[in-house]
Amino acid sequence: MKAREVGALDYEGLYDACYMQVYSFLLTLSRDRNLAEELTAQTFYKAMTAKSAFRGEADELTWLCAIAKNLYADEQRRRARQSAMEPEQAPVQAAAMEEGALDRDMAFRIHMVLHDMPEPYKEVFQLRVFGELAFRQIGEIFGKTETWARVTYHRARLKIQERMEAEENE
Repeated sequence: MKAREVGALDYEGLYDACYMQVYSFLLTLSRDRNLAEELTAQTFYKAMTAKSAFRGEADELTWLCAIAKNLYADEQRRRARQSAMEPEQAPVQAAAMEEGALDRDMAFRIHMVLHDMPEPYKEVFQLRVFGELAFRQIGEIFGKTETWARVTYHRARLKIQERMEAEENE
């Protein structure tokens, strides 16, 4: 899709072309299907009702993922405030990412390693593997270069491999 102003975007085409990628991105971040669906809908609503123009500095998918990331961060802050007020009633998120994995044990071990991995390695790895985004798109989301995204992803992969090998040797 070519860059156009928000008012000139074909929202139906944009929705059809990008829905699954935005949903997968949010599912990767949240590990909660219901939350991912809700935030995906909010992402497209916000994109359609945005008062500012789509400037074309990135492609539409990157723009939508940036909106989705911000909505997810807002939701996390809201949940943190809510759980601080009601700690015994904090919502429990289901870990559904292992579904369909051929080797559930390996998938679980990778997720355990990812859980403890520092940012930005954790998010870059998740965006690449689970969100299936290109390095260029990942770089744009972070406001960095494609090379930065590649290097960060490969460092994350090496950290995961090293940690898994260390656990096997214990």
